[in-house]
Amino acid sequence: MLRLVLLGFSAAFSLGHNDTEPLVLEGKCLVVCDANPSADGALTSSFGISVRAGGTKVAFSALRGTNHEPSDLSNTSLTIYFDQVLVNIGNHFDLQASVFLAPRRGIYSFSFHVVKVYNRQTIQVNLMHNEYPIISAFAGDQDVTREAASNSVLLQLEQEDTLYLKLERGNLMGGWRYSTFSGFLVFPI
Repeated sequence: MLRLVLLGFSAAFSLGHNDTEPLVLEGKCLVVCDANPSADGALTSSFGISVRAGGTKVAFSALRGTNHEPSDLSNTSLTIYFDQVLVNIGNHFDLQASVFLAPRRGIYSFSFHVVKVYNRQTIQVNLMHNEYPIISAFAGDQDVTREAASNSVLLQLEQEDTLYLKLERGNLMGGWRYSTFSGFLVFPI
């Protein structure tokens, strides 16, 4: 049975429906809300429901495709540089500096995977957040020619926070796409 709903009269919504039930018309869900735009482009209703604009998509994935060691004497910061971007939605990963700049406050996910060179060597890599180490990864098996160090984390970031990888010790396998650094916005807050 199809009910006639007059949007101009609140009495039409009180006939058999409460505020939490959706009104279904011919298999479609109709959502009616009282929405106001906020400063960040979201629409927030009087019920506390927030609908974000499509511009909140943030994701990047970078890799090392050529052999350039971050422990080179010209790189005194020991930043691990990446030379190829696979994904950079929102353009918040600066390839030249190999630094991610958070575009907004939110919960972000980051992961990295790096491979050390040769045996009898140890590597330690830190994920740096505004110049401070947050998490580390370590690879130090003396009998393995190639060994990987990986880690991942969820972080609450503020707008304009920076993240990058720093090689604290050792040398990385340069090219062949072994080392990657990725991140994405899980949700804004």
